[in-house]
Amino acid sequence: MKAALIREHGPAEKVEIATDLPVPEPGPGEVRLRVRAAALNYLDIWVRNGWPGIKLEYPHILGADAAGTIDALGPDVTDWDAGMRVAVDPILSCGECEFCRAGWENRCVRFRLLGEHVSGTFAEYITVPARNLIGLPDHVSFAEAAAASLVFVTAWHSLIARANLRPGETVLIIGAGGGVNTASLQIAKLTGCTVIVVGSSEDKLAKAQALGADAIIPRDVEGGWSRAVYQLTAKRGVDVVVDNVGAPTINDSLRALARGGRVVTVGNTGGPKVEIDNRLIFGKHLSILGSTMGTHRDYVRVMRLLFKGRLRAVIDAAYPLDEVRAAMARMEAGELFGKAVLEL
Repeated sequence: MKAALIREHGPAEKVEIATDLPVPEPGPGEVRLRVRAAALNYLDIWVRNGWPGIKLEYPHILGADAAGTIDALGPDVTDWDAGMRVAVDPILSCGECEFCRAGWENRCVRFRLLGEHVSGTFAEYITVPARNLIGLPDHVSFAEAAAASLVFVTAWHSLIARANLRPGETVLIIGAGGGVNTASLQIAKLTGCTVIVVGSSEDKLAKAQALGADAIIPRDVEGGWSRAVYQLTAKRGVDVVVDNVGAPTINDSLRALARGGRVVTVGNTGGPKVEIDNRLIFGKHLSILGSTMGTHRDYVRVMRLLFKGRLRAVIDAAYPLDEVRAAMARMEAGELFGKAVLEL
């Protein structure tokens, strides 16, 4: 079996293409998937580079997103058949703790994510719990399903479940091209919100506008983008900010909020440690909401919207598995608008 994996942390050169791995066997309640498409996330860069405390079993296969066909069924799997087209919810949960029983799988005390805590999807074959699958209609490509899975469930949960987004609100998205950001833009528009996007280049901002953004602001605008947002909203500010950058942007995000506004974050591409002016939080009644992934209920709901054409996966480019390093390099350089997909 072929797969993209690492044997130690480090730069892109540490990613290798193995060709002689054993094909995994599905256990009870699992299926074996013949992967047809997998998508990159910035998570893959973080896992590859490593961080203090991360523990991997090597060799570690990267990747959280996948879509393909069922190749084999493990014991006790009765709801699926070999050959079915499916996509995969990347969260692995225990199904037994208080959070899982309440339907909050993304808060599971034994939460794991494909490609992060266990080997992932950049392989010809993977095994996953059958309960993580969703059937894929014939009109939806494997690439679209893989590109959508992680970023759309993450954006949906953070905006709808955590931020309690409502029609008529104004949403500011920091960053035009990231997968979660392009998903957040579409979900906010579908909810009936006005969307403002801050971006690093004219090209990305133009693409965000074509995707539905009501207003666009260059990241390096004179006077700063938070001031520009304030002026654009008649000195009111916005109701919700999607800020997955972190340290370089969080205080400007707080300044851009209206009274009672909230920041939602699912990541920190610019750095994890932030220094916040607390006066902004209590003085303006602001909330900072953290969110990781989403529930399986969220996953099914948002993917069905994708299947109906109400939302769409934004794919920048597709690569064969052998070119995973090139795809990672473009992601690290900030050159992507939307997702890079690996086609197997």
